[in-house]
Amino acid sequence: MKFNTIGIITKPQAETARKTLQSLFEFLSDKDCKVLVDESIPDAINTFNFEKVSREQIGERCELAIVVGGDGTILNAVRSLAHAQVPLLGVNVGRLGFLADISPDELESSLEDILNGSYREEQRFLLEMQVIRDNKVIFEGDAFNDVVVHIRDVARMIEFETRINDEFVNHQRADGIVISTPTGSTAYALSSGGPLLYATLDAITLVPISPHTLSSRPLVVDADSKIDVLVCNTKEGIAQATCDGHLSTDVHVGDHIKVKRKENKITLLHPKQHNYFEILRAKLHWSEHS
Repeated sequence: MKFNTIGIITKPQAETARKTLQSLFEFLSDKDCKVLVDESIPDAINTFNFEKVSREQIGERCELAIVVGGDGTILNAVRSLAHAQVPLLGVNVGRLGFLADISPDELESSLEDILNGSYREEQRFLLEMQVIRDNKVIFEGDAFNDVVVHIRDVARMIEFETRINDEFVNHQRADGIVISTPTGSTAYALSSGGPLLYATLDAITLVPISPHTLSSRPLVVDADSKIDVLVCNTKEGIAQATCDGHLSTDVHVGDHIKVKRKENKITLLHPKQHNYFEILRAKLHWSEHS
């Protein structure tokens, strides 16, 4: 596929990415393509005076969106472009990321290959979450990593019931629950004791956070499952439901948090030599000798 129009996305506070962005801009300025930059990129960084557009226009007009930053920047970009068909490519700034896997040192060589059609493509899904109160939708949002239900600010127990496809699963007392995509299995779900899922697997993980009983274990279900978490008791704390740790709303006793797979998938591009297990080894320090 030829990428005629390329969009550039980064954090508004892009000082840490400035050098990488300049290298990227210089590289693309010599290519036979149109470059659009996210309107949040300061003019002082957009030294080539590329056209500044909204995130929505990047989704509508571009064949490729390059995201410069860390995994958090990619999560933000994915949520904003989930409705579009534009593939995303992550250029890592800072620590090694699970999603942004092109290092600044490899920027030109990797991009040259990708623009010439040599790349690996992955289809990944998001979750969509609704909070239902008195049979009305009071909040909704998308998550690329996870939907989390927990007590806000302090570590207190929350009681909740879980149903999957309208079938009762269990009643739990825990600090909360993480409902995760395979992409998010390396994030909060992992630190809560959940399993690692291969990134393109069609599955959703439900991981209790510090459950009151040791018999409460992570559960992996088909990605077509419809999940319903009913808030039963918040122990005088204020509970909230959160998408990717970013979009959040308070939830009350009696609220239903409904989660299912989003219909639109996102496409991630990787260099041809991309190896998911190599990233896992590096991030999780596997195979190290003491």
